[in-house]
Amino acid sequence: MITRRTFIKTGSLAAAGLTAGGLIVSRSVSASSYRRIRGSGERVRLACVGVGNQGAYDIKMLDATGLADITVLCDVDMGAAHTVEMMEKYPDARRYRDFREMFDRSRDDFDAVFIGIPDFAHFPVSMLALSEGKHVFVEKPMARTFLESELMIRAAEKRPWLATQVGNQGHSEENYFQFKAWMEAGIIRDVYAVTAHMNSERRWHSYDSSITKFPDAQPLPETLDWDTWLSAQSYHDFSDRFHPGNWRSWYDFGMGALGDWGAHILDTVHEFLCLGLPESVECLRADGHNDYFFPKASTVRFRFPKRGKKPPVEVTWYDGVDNLPPLPDGFDGVESDPNIPTGKPKSPRLGPGKEIYSKELIFKGGTHGSPLTVIPSGKAKAMERKIRSVVVPASTSNHYKNFLLACKGLERTRSPFEVNGVLSQVFSLGVIAQRLNAGFRFDRRTKTIPDNAFANAFLTQSPPRKGWEEFYGL
Repeated sequence: MITRRTFIKTGSLAAAGLTAGGLIVSRSVSASSYRRIRGSGERVRLACVGVGNQGAYDIKMLDATGLADITVLCDVDMGAAHTVEMMEKYPDARRYRDFREMFDRSRDDFDAVFIGIPDFAHFPVSMLALSEGKHVFVEKPMARTFLESELMIRAAEKRPWLATQVGNQGHSEENYFQFKAWMEAGIIRDVYAVTAHMNSERRWHSYDSSITKFPDAQPLPETLDWDTWLSAQSYHDFSDRFHPGNWRSWYDFGMGALGDWGAHILDTVHEFLCLGLPESVECLRADGHNDYFFPKASTVRFRFPKRGKKPPVEVTWYDGVDNLPPLPDGFDGVESDPNIPTGKPKSPRLGPGKEIYSKELIFKGGTHGSPLTVIPSGKAKAMERKIRSVVVPASTSNHYKNFLLACKGLERTRSPFEVNGVLSQVFSLGVIAQRLNAGFRFDRRTKTIPDNAFANAFLTQSPPRKGWEEFYGL
């Protein structure tokens, strides 16, 4: 019997070949596809896992670069209404419902894997792809649990010749280059606090917070491979409250508003302030708290210690339509990207975004690639000459092109696993605080929650479902 204790101790849970649903997945890694595209004029052959909704958008964006051929489509609900567009767009692509079968039968048909499926399922597909020598683009958040992010980081570090990219697309847009340039020019310095917020309506806001069990079972759609959809997660009966789309609402499957939008709001703050992992996390508010789905409003505070000459930083996250953060004097709204659907925010002037407090200046910014500005306007005017003197380079490639060029050895990805994985771990710690409606100290050196054994267990969650153990040892 696999227990959490043995699962954590062994790390690699199977010594023999991977047996998954009757498929024996080879451990041998062929470098032929890597050599085929490295520095060549060849297009990158893509296998796409998750072809509906956000996945469909990403596939079209990857295709639009002109650098890729879509050779394989894989979706557990292939044939459902939300997958038809991609099936018709790429009629010659091989089709699968189980990604393990895709690797077993078509591993020589693709060089890289795009993964646009629910948060909890990112891990096994990513780990198998890396073990098979395939480049990986996975949507954000990178993984659901702290352990899974850790193992994905290590797997990528062992294979530095493979390109990895996490889909926080703003990391290839203006805010990324501006933040870096302003840091290097000394405009952004001595930051001590950051406020981040996403106050639009979410799917779970209409759910009953007094629930004492998961939703009742419903008949399975004919097109759906529910067992593969669940992947390593413990068994749950099918419900349309889980699939399609609603999975983000539940602790067992998603990461709520924090994991979803934090990846687009806090990515540059986390990377360029060198925040790493926090030393403490505290849930300050959790309206409608329950054991199953995310709070209808939450406030989570992360404290990061001093890093070299950089002062300690307190990052406070706000979500929920009635949970608006305090705003600085001179705040006159956050510009929103009309191409990004955000729901209906409580305040028309407060879209998803952040405020950055430093010793001398306050900055405000939106989400994704939205640039920062100095507030209030008088301070911005006084800084105008210095700001104009800083050259902010233009992006050489959007996030999708950046990934494909990295597959070819022509660029480096801007959001690789070793960078984004730590941010994903920060979010997983925030989710633990939300789930427990509590705070805890985190040991950055041992990567444990030393004073709370119950909270510490959530770093790994429950052991994987039988038949899925091997992915944790790839």
